[in-house]
Amino acid sequence: MSASNGKKNRGYLTWTDGMDQALLDVLVEHHNNGDRTANGWKPHVYTAAVRNVRDKCNVDITKDHVVSRCKTFDKHCNVLGKILAHSGFEWDQDRNKLVIHNEDAWSRYIEKNKAAASYQHKVIKNWDAISLIFSRDHAATSEDVSAGAENGQDVAMKVAEDFHGHTSSSPSTSGPNSQYHPAPPMLTQSNKQGRMKRFRTKDALFCMSGDIKNSFRISMKSNETQEEPKSACPKEIFAVLQSIPNLARDDLLRAYCILTSSDRKFECLLALPMDMRKDWLLMEIGKK
Repeated sequence: MSASNGKKNRGYLTWTDGMDQALLDVLVEHHNNGDRTANGWKPHVYTAAVRNVRDKCNVDITKDHVVSRCKTFDKHCNVLGKILAHSGFEWDQDRNKLVIHNEDAWSRYIEKNKAAASYQHKVIKNWDAISLIFSRDHAATSEDVSAGAENGQDVAMKVAEDFHGHTSSSPSTSGPNSQYHPAPPMLTQSNKQGRMKRFRTKDALFCMSGDIKNSFRISMKSNETQEEPKSACPKEIFAVLQSIPNLARDDLLRAYCILTSSDRKFECLLALPMDMRKDWLLMEIGKK
């Protein structure tokens, strides 16, 4: 839908779903081609985006309109990305909105993050494409990481207590109930008066000779400066995904979003034989 003549001079434009789709189609293509630098999109990307929206939607737009819309997408990715980094919240691909499984956690979250409150019922279409393009602009902060870790700490403590109680009362570990399932990593705070700095945790659970020994050891390194990982080339990731037989387009995009955010998972994919890669990817995106 084009803007009215009265508002056109002010640069006002109402974006429709079709216009968003036409814009994002171009941005995804050029994102895969590596046409986005630290300073933003290369000039020819804006030209292609303006042309595609004009041709497909019959609306007169400019580069400024594209820049403004990208800022909106970037804001969505920033706010939603931080929300989805916490347990208790997930994205509904069918309804294009946030799903809140833990109301108490949500109340605590929006108390600290006022801007997130409006996203409880907000419908945002094309989230796969938006998160694919803009997610790398927003690294998780130490506050987000520590909050997510603290959510799993109580669960880890409970599993540890259950494990110790079981091993102390059972001399044999050969029975079916002795099977151990790893718990989420447990964190301790080195400074109770403040939040932890950027850190990396390493939790190790040991099983020896197929039998669980009467031990439960957890080690952690805190307050370490994270080294910037060397990212895999988006073109390489996209080419590998395209080589997987019978991988649907939407599944490919979701997998692409995951793999461009995690070099470790991309390495895991490459370690698998071709006939197992599709099944593994579907497990990662929650379809199996």
